[in-house]
Amino acid sequence: MKIGIFGGTFNPPHLGHLAAAEAAIGALGLDKLYIVPASIPPHKELPEGTPAPEHRLAMAAKLADALLLPQVVQLSEMELKREGKSYTADTLAALREEYPEAELWLLMGTDMFLTLHRWREPEKILKLAGVCAFGRTEQDGEAVFAPQREYLQRTCPGARITTIPLPGLVDISSTRLRELLARGEGGDYLIPAVYGYILRNQLYSTHADLKRLAIPELRACSYSMVMQKRVRHIRGTEEEAVRLAQRWGADPDQARRAGILHDCTKYLELEEQLALCERYGVELDELERRAVKLLHSKTGACIARHVFGEPDEVYNAIFWHTTAKENMTTLEKILYVADYMEPNRTFEGVERLRELAYSDLDKALLLGVETTIQEMKDRSLPVHQSTLRAQAWLREHGVTTEG
Repeated sequence: MKIGIFGGTFNPPHLGHLAAAEAAIGALGLDKLYIVPASIPPHKELPEGTPAPEHRLAMAAKLADALLLPQVVQLSEMELKREGKSYTADTLAALREEYPEAELWLLMGTDMFLTLHRWREPEKILKLAGVCAFGRTEQDGEAVFAPQREYLQRTCPGARITTIPLPGLVDISSTRLRELLARGEGGDYLIPAVYGYILRNQLYSTHADLKRLAIPELRACSYSMVMQKRVRHIRGTEEEAVRLAQRWGADPDQARRAGILHDCTKYLELEEQLALCERYGVELDELERRAVKLLHSKTGACIARHVFGEPDEVYNAIFWHTTAKENMTTLEKILYVADYMEPNRTFEGVERLRELAYSDLDKALLLGVETTIQEMKDRSLPVHQSTLRAQAWLREHGVTTEG
């Protein structure tokens, strides 16, 4: 087994970290990559205003999630839980004890590699793990790395050292990035979920008004609240909702914002969902109190209204996008249908739904509702009363899925 160890303060993690991790996994053929946020780095003081460890851990978790390799990439708290300074030799020793037969690789950037001989117990580090250093270009990397590599291999015979060129690597220091963030800039250097987390928690002297966010910042905040694997669906729903709004005369901006936020609470557990419903005065029936899948539309609507300042139209569209209801507005229909048939959906019958969505929105809505009802019956699960009322209302008003 090959295991990579990617440590650092991740203050904050940025696109350069993401590119380096992706490159190392591929070049080294890693079976596992540990992302290890440091508690107290031994080589430098954490700057004033550094977020609390739990924030740096949460941002590092979003870096790990962005790699979309949950069986390979894992977040480790070992250095955050260890008292005192975070010495790499101690971390490697702990991993060697856990994986005695594994081939360990320590990942690092240029500055770290060039100062490795001044770290605590460098010989121990080089005996426990190979070193993989990242360079921005193959030529620059070799010119910079060769003298240090030769020195380390002389002082520690048998040391395994390799370099990975990363042409086009995002070249920004964490210090510079923090300065940009404090000025309301720098988002382009960050994984969107990390940027959204920073904005929502007002880290690095950011003071964004969450109730007046531009679309890119709103997306980032939404993405920071979900798993990376759901982002494709959210983006697909957003764009489909805009297209449907343009087709059926609804407000495209409201459709976009509803699409962006519709699943923002998707990953909350039942207790968290129930607590939000109680906080915002959402009344629940018996089925909703035990069916967590029915709650994210309600809590997402509340977050859209109370945290992000969205109007009633967006609130209601998100609120009903899971169950539907009788006598829906055009925007409510649009979000329900867009969520059902956005481009990443692949279920049987989705093409028919897509055709109807642009020729007869009510027929598309009814098809979605009746598909849900049939699916729930096939799985021997109860159908929510709002879904049944939506079906009845559409039928009573002459809507059919025929023709």
